[in-house]
Amino acid sequence: MAIDQSTQCITLRADFCRITATADELIAKVFPNLPQNYRNLQWLGAWAILAAKNIDVNAINFRIQNKIPGDLTTYKSIDTVTNQDEVVNYPTEFLNSLDLPGMPPHVLSLKIGVPIILLRNINPPRLCNGTRLSVKKLMNNIIEATILNGKFKSENVMLPRIPMVPTDLPFTFKRLQYPVRIAFAMTINIAQGQSLQVCGLNLENPCFSHGQLYVACSRVGRPADLFVYAPDGKTKNIVYPKALL
Repeated sequence: MAIDQSTQCITLRADFCRITATADELIAKVFPNLPQNYRNLQWLGAWAILAAKNIDVNAINFRIQNKIPGDLTTYKSIDTVTNQDEVVNYPTEFLNSLDLPGMPPHVLSLKIGVPIILLRNINPPRLCNGTRLSVKKLMNNIIEATILNGKFKSENVMLPRIPMVPTDLPFTFKRLQYPVRIAFAMTINIAQGQSLQVCGLNLENPCFSHGQLYVACSRVGRPADLFVYAPDGKTKNIVYPKALL
């Protein structure tokens, strides 16, 4: 792929992927007939949309989950500063507002049947960071889910709330929450190592670090199984310039 030196963008070729005109078309191509198909666990575990940033992933997941029938169940985390001397500096409302990579959100809203991804090792090798599951039952203090991929595929498991402490902040706080996120869409970084039958790629906000575009596009084995939404069919590819020669 040639790079446009004036914009530092590459044009995605038709023989490389299948271009969609809008984000809604991308969702429709990757998840066709969603209200009828989402109960098919084999289908659900093999299809996903990837994006570079959490803000895009969250928006896509919200839009897709709204298409699923059923009621929402909402779980709110308990966030606390571990050093009590810093409580005044970091009020609970501020902690609740933090949406960090690798952490569940403060407000986690789920429906039965939606796919979720595990964000922590709970019971390796059965329940590891990156395991994808389908929500089977939503209870007050536990989530029952079915594993979608891997050696333990189709097994039902129970997911508890656990305390999680992010490590990339200038202060330390603890979030007590279910260690999952909705996984119709995932960040490219979380999807590393996963294989998909059909992959959508939302490049409305382009990749921002070396290798992200390659990781996203290599989740599937055929160009016909890769759907991409990128404005004007172009995107920035953050690589060393010599790699494009």
